[in-house]
Amino acid sequence: MEKAKPINQFQAGDHIEITSIQLTGVMRRRLLDLGFVPGAVVELNQKSPLGDPIAYKVCGTQVALRQEESVLITGKKRSAEERRSS
Repeated sequence: MEKAKPINQFQAGDHIEITSIQLTGVMRRRLLDLGFVPGAVVELNQKSPLGDPIAYKVCGTQVALRQEESVLITGKKRSAEERRSS
């Protein structure tokens, strides 16, 4: 696995294991409720043409996050082999 980086820096189709969330307040609570928790694997589904917002798939749900939110969530790319073994 590579070094953790903000999830907005990954490419469409990447599967990302969340390592930390630096958001606070209501937005943090909302994302935790949706499944953006450390250890969860999300898929970056689609980036808009200008890169904001970005669509992620988490727990079977499509969630669009703005750059200002996704830059505060870090993760590591999971390889296909790692995904199969979990």
